[in-house]
Amino acid sequence: MARPAQYSIDQIVASAAKVVAKRGPAGATVARIAQTIGAPTGSIYYRFASRDVLLGEVWLRTVAGFQRGIIEQLAAPDAKMAGLAAVRSMPQWVRDRPQEARILLLYRSEDFLERNWPKSMSTRAKKLRVQMAEALRDFCQRLLGRADAASLLIVAFALAEAPLAALRQHVRDADPPPPIVDDLIDTTYRAALSLAGVRW
Repeated sequence: MARPAQYSIDQIVASAAKVVAKRGPAGATVARIAQTIGAPTGSIYYRFASRDVLLGEVWLRTVAGFQRGIIEQLAAPDAKMAGLAAVRSMPQWVRDRPQEARILLLYRSEDFLERNWPKSMSTRAKKLRVQMAEALRDFCQRLLGRADAASLLIVAFALAEAPLAALRQHVRDADPPPPIVDDLIDTTYRAALSLAGVRW
């Protein structure tokens, strides 16, 4: 009878995420990941075909977790307040999940060797991008009654580009965002959507 694996996929991914958050994708060697969890490197390769696949799993899980919460908030009935709730949640998410915040805000999928992922993982990444694009389009349509290129540009800036830019330096400095950042994100969201005709 085969002996059950001592280290689960979730444990290994969590260990890899810890190393990535501290050293970046380039510094996340299999040896360091194995050392963090107290496992032999063979246990890593038993679960994952390559380091690229393991790092890809870290990236995909981080993005999926963050994105899931935002999409759920955007789907609330009152579109204007749903978007406001979504952007207001971002600073607290960074405070509550500093490790995930570093992975999401300081790196891109390319840093996790996306070109070397198997097709199934590339498909997951594409699905995540499509889901977010569709959520933004749906939000834009519900909020403004249209989803033309200019409106989508404003919505993307208000919901993603501006709040993430406001948080990135604090994440880079490992400094929890101060309360004024919440106010900046709130004010920017309102001002950007005012350009699209939203009244407050």
